[in-house]
Amino acid sequence: MNRLATLAAPAAAEEVESPALIAVGEEAHERLRYTRTEIEDFARLSGDANPLHRDRKAAERAHFGEIIASGQQTVSRLLGLLASRFSRSDDGLARELLVLNVNFAFKAPVFAEQDLHLVWRVTQLEPSHRGGVIAHVDGRAGVAGKPCVIGRATLRVRAPGG
Repeated sequence: MNRLATLAAPAAAEEVESPALIAVGEEAHERLRYTRTEIEDFARLSGDANPLHRDRKAAERAHFGEIIASGQQTVSRLLGLLASRFSRSDDGLARELLVLNVNFAFKAPVFAEQDLHLVWRVTQLEPSHRGGVIAHVDGRAGVAGKPCVIGRATLRVRAPGG
């Protein structure tokens, strides 16, 4: 019996549980750093014409002092980490992932050449009536322990065809 099924009903004594596809407390981490060129290129390629992402004078007038990364640049990295972690099969367990909902809030700017730490943490699981489990996850991108972007997502994770 898949361990996820035990969320809905206790396993019979003779059944052996398999490893969970996702677990409360599970985390995904990534560390990265944007270059000034990457910030400018991402803004251009994504259609973000805000001068704060390419014009130092505009960034100085806005009291940032230097260009800042587009919010969608950090959000895209957070979403990529989320999808990669919870759809992985590198541990021998195939998974299907569907992102049901995601929200982000921007707390501080991200500058070039800063060490950015991304993390997602599973906070709650509940059975899904469509198979698998509904997972609630909290995420953040931070610099030096201070949050720059925070997020919350709801996912459905299940075994293929589950």
